[in-house]
Amino acid sequence: MLRGLWKLTWLETKIFVREPLGVVGTVGVPIVLFLLLGRIGGRGAPRLLTDDLPILVAVMIAMSAIISLVSIIAIYREGGILKRLRATPLQPTTILLAHVLVKLGFTALSLVVLVLLGMRSVSPGQAAAPFAFGLALLFVTFTLLSIGFVLASIVPTARFAQPLATSVIYTMLAFSGLFVAIERMPGPVRVVARALPLPYAVSLLRGTWRGEGWIAHSGDVAALLLVCATCTLLSARLFRWE
Repeated sequence: MLRGLWKLTWLETKIFVREPLGVVGTVGVPIVLFLLLGRIGGRGAPRLLTDDLPILVAVMIAMSAIISLVSIIAIYREGGILKRLRATPLQPTTILLAHVLVKLGFTALSLVVLVLLGMRSVSPGQAAAPFAFGLALLFVTFTLLSIGFVLASIVPTARFAQPLATSVIYTMLAFSGLFVAIERMPGPVRVVARALPLPYAVSLLRGTWRGEGWIAHSGDVAALLLVCATCTLLSARLFRWE
């Protein structure tokens, strides 16, 4: 299984790299956004452009991975590639896990580039912890990818994959707590926000960036694990190979 997983992951990585738009969207756009907003931010700038800038960019990296995953799975299904892969000796778990590993790999690559570009300099007053922050980002990305598999399971055609994924993910971003604190939202809106995964992801990323331990965010971790488990079960029931 491991040998087949490695070969398929390497193959999917090469296929992904051959599509420049996918790489640009997953790695390039968040990095450019980081550089542009970092220049705009300064003394007196909104928190989103200063303290929360690494969090915003990290969330966008994760969201780009989800949108890319939904699009690729839909294209593979419509082109009959999933059906042919399903007929090989590879287990279904291996086939789908390869896509997850590719997305996690490019998420890690994006994070490394951001750190090299001076992530520490964004919030000089904070005790930033890039390693713990990186682990949190990979965990958040892995969790959110489970939502991507649910979307990939229900999207009717490849044509609607990216618009559907973009609409769902960016709608959730509005309730993440990055733009308006959850506590300041109206009661009904707050209830909706608490039912979505991004507020917990943002809280965990903020905490680890400041050097706080995972135990201090055990509630966020538990909520994200619940989302991951629920979406995994849903996608197992709904996923179509053809």
